[in-house]
Order: sequence, then structure tokens, then C-alpha cells
Amino acid sequence: MGDGVYWLPLGGAGEIGMNVYLYGLGPEEDPEWLMVDCGITFGNGTVPGVDVILPEIAWIEERRHRLVGLVLTHAHEDHLGAVHHLWKRLQCPVYATPFAASVLKTKLSEAGLKNKVPLTEIPLSGAFEVGPFKLQYVTMTHSIPEPNLLMIDTPHGRIAHSGDFKFDPNPVIGEPADEKTLKSFGDMGVTALVADSTNVLTEGDGESEADLLKDLTRIIGEAEGQVAVTCFATNVARLRTICAAAEATGRDVCLVGRSLHKMSGIARSHGLLDGVPGFIGEKEAGYIPEDKLLYICTGCQGEPRGALSRISNDAHRDVKLKRGALVIFSSRIIPGNELSVQRIQNALVRHGMKVLTWRDAHVHVSGHPARGELKKLYDLLRPDILVPMHGESIHLREQAQWALDCGVPESLVAENGNMVRLAPNGPAIVDEVPVGRWGLDGQRAIAFDGDVIKGRNRVIFNGSALVTVVLDAKGHLAAEPQVSVQGLIEAGERDLLEEACAAAAGAVNEVPRSCLKNDDEVGDAVKVAVRRVFRNAIGKKPTMQVHLVRI
Repeated sequence: MGDGVYWLPLGGAGEIGMNVYLYGLGPEEDPEWLMVDCGITFGNGTVPGVDVILPEIAWIEERRHRLVGLVLTHAHEDHLGAVHHLWKRLQCPVYATPFAASVLKTKLSEAGLKNKVPLTEIPLSGAFEVGPFKLQYVTMTHSIPEPNLLMIDTPHGRIAHSGDFKFDPNPVIGEPADEKTLKSFGDMGVTALVADSTNVLTEGDGESEADLLKDLTRIIGEAEGQVAVTCFATNVARLRTICAAAEATGRDVCLVGRSLHKMSGIARSHGLLDGVPGFIGEKEAGYIPEDKLLYICTGCQGEPRGALSRISNDAHRDVKLKRGALVIFSSRIIPGNELSVQRIQNALVRHGMKVLTWRDAHVHVSGHPARGELKKLYDLLRPDILVPMHGESIHLREQAQWALDCGVPESLVAENGNMVRLAPNGPAIVDEVPVGRWGLDGQRAIAFDGDVIKGRNRVIFNGSALVTVVLDAKGHLAAEPQVSVQGLIEAGERDLLEEACAAAAGAVNEVPRSCLKNDDEVGDAVKVAVRRVFRNAIGKKPTMQVHLVRI
């Protein structure tokens, strides 16, 4: 097999979030690999106990001796949020621009990895080399500081990895996209563009963040009482916009949610909130008149532990919203989070609050490129090949067709696990590798198809029963068996416990004498008998545990 340049998504292609992309250079059977981004996605309540989802990286972990580095395009959670969880398995150098590096350093410190990860800060528009890859950051615009397109120069052609971007001539933070540099690369020739597909279903051009300020100011100014706005904690541009609207309407700002406090602190340290007044503490906010205060809350995606979720259930220690309060959702819903967000919105409305979303008023603009902005990037770079990323299947296929309609010669759709040869000899899927998801369960990562999740699901759907059986030296019952249950019976069905205890005793008494000293035989007999009681009575087969005690 000859040398080539390859693209392999482990996450982010066929889904929105959890972006992990590999670029390979060398012989197909054993190229050197560069990882671009390593992000998370958030749970949507379908997997019990899991709020954060990590990519399965076993394939590249097995080849980490060929992994030359990890390059981050920007600081959003779906692009760098998995680094501190997975770096010990990767053991490679990390590269980022200053803001993303600051965000990552905070996460690494909290994970006990301070000064243990080789992290190199690259200046904006900086050129650098990682292994055989010659790289350059190109400044773009997004909803977070320092978003970058990554230009990858290889012997087989130049590859542009767009990262998350939009074209905004008047950004609230940072500089406009560096169109001059993009055009210069287009003049030199771009073999392939791997591009953000999130907003491809939107016609025309996206809106500027600056255009949002006027309408948010009007909406907040018309509110007579409490106002709360929820958005992504990492959307620093939106944070600044909301703060400007609050100041214009005579309201102080109170941040609610740990991630907002962390991100605002990092943003201030980089001068991105210069001119924004200091924030009010949650306890202090209770002493400020309601029409002089604005809350900015985490939880716009319905996260169970987000501040807004707790507020909607009247479970927040310090922040209480009253009937008539205005709650603004300054974000779109990530696909898969619809039910979680609707649950919170319904709870707020049920308590007499008014909810505003992007469907009701101009309270959000996207940080991703609409069709017109994608065409602009195609025109600047003039790639030979378009490969869509960062989107669900419908987004990938739509952008692949849109690129052809705009005059890009070739496009190819690949999803997680598809290894694509970008050059030479045109684009083609040449291999498939195993991919998957792991859930962050406390301080460990667990497999979605592993015993922990399977066990939890069984308990959720069928309940559980624990039987304690005490036997004497001869294997006879030394006391009546005891049965306790979780998630199985109502208060008025306690008689089933007595029936289950009797069934357990009967099962022990029916075990052949030759088997009474065999714990497995006795335990299995008890499980069958007790499970039968609940199956016959309520139609459920609970997860069973038998504790056998011999005295």
C-alpha cells in the first residue's frame, strides 16, 4: 500500500457533539496520527446516572505510539471537554491557542493533572509542526474566543479543518475571520476541506452576535420583574451581550452555575470582559430589587444538575424565581436534548413564569455557518474535495450536496469509524474501525454496553429484591428469610413481602439434602421462588440478590 493522507472521525460525524478527529499521514497500514479535538457530549436522561458522555478511543489508544499530538481548535466542551478524562490513555503532547489552553489548564488541575500534560500554547495565526504535520491556525469567528480553522500541510496536499465557525463582520469578541489568509491558501491550492455542518439547513447567511443586543435589550427592558437568561457557559460572546443588555436596562448581573463562574473568570483574565461590571453573588442577589437584577443561569440543554433545572423545581438554595418571572432560553436545543429542555420549560410555565425561546423572539443567533457562509468558505478556499463533519447524518448529506451545487468538484460523506483516504487518487472510504461511547459515572468511565449500565436498566424497569437467608450447620433455616425491595411494590402491597418470605422458606425446605451445603443451589432455588411471587402478582421479574448466611 502506498502513502496517503487519511481522515478518521471517532466522534462528531453523524452526531452533534463529542468531536474527535484523526488525520493520518504515511502508509495506510500504519500511518502517523494527529488528533484534532477531543470533546464530550451531554447525557439526555436515557442512560441512568450518566450526565457526560465520552468517546471510545480504544482504537487509537492501541496505536498511541503512532499518535504524535492532539491539536485543539477552540475551547467548547464538545471539542476539549474529554481531554482531562482521556489524556492518560493518549499520553501525547497537546497544542492550543491561549484561551483554550487556559480552559484546559483549569480542567487538568481539577483532575490532578496539573503540570503533567505537555501543553504548548500557540499564538493566534501561529504556524507549528507536530510530527510530520505542518500546521497553521487561521482565525475564525464563533461564540467563544479564539476559534480556529486548522490548515494541515502534507506531501499529498493541503487539508483545511474548519473547526466551528461563522462569518461575522462585527463580532462581540475577537477579530473577524481572517479572509485574506483563507484566500491565500485557496490560491496555493486546497486538496480537501473538512467542514462544520451544524447549520447547513439554514438558508442565506447567519446573523451577527452584535445584532442580538438591540432585541435582548428591548425584551429585558420591557420586563417588570425578575429576568433570567440561560445559555451555554462557554458562550463568552453571549455572556458579554447579555451583560450589555442588563447594563442598558439598569440591572445588575448574577451568575448562577459553577461552570459560568469558571468561564467568566478565565474570560476576565484574558481581557474579554473588560468594561463589564462585576457580578453579584447568589446570596447578595436576594437583597436587590427584582427589577434591578438579571440572572444568567447554566442548564440551557436541560442538564439535571444545571442551575436552571434546580431553579425550575424550586430546589436551588439561593435563587427563587416567582410567578411572572421572565426566563429567556438564549440557545438552540442540541438534537437529543428536546425532552430534557421541555421538562424544564414546562416546570417553569407550571409555576406561572413566562418562557421565551428563539421560536418566540429574537433571543439567539447561531455560532455555526448557514448555507451562505459555507459557500463563502468554499469560494475562499476552492477545495477539490468537501468532507462534511460536525453534524447528524442529515446535516452531513445536506452539506455534501450543497458543496457540489456550489461547484466543489467532489464530496464524500463518512461517519464515525469510517477511515477516509483524502489523497492521493481521490477520496474513498478504505477501512472501518470500532467506535462507541462511554459514560462518565462519578469519577470513572463505563461502557454503555457494560454490566453497570445493564444492571441499572434492569433495576429501573423491573425493580430489585434482596433476600437474606440464614442457615444452621445442617443447612436448615435458622430464622425466617427476610425480603427487601426497591422500586417494586407500593405501600399497600406489603403483603407481597410476606408471601415472598414464605416462598423463600419453602424453596430452602425443598432443596435436596445433598445440595443444602451448596450455596449456588440454595441461592438459585430462592431466586426462582421469590421472582415467581412478584411475576405472578404484578407481572414483574425483579433483579434478584440472595445473601446466604451460615452459622
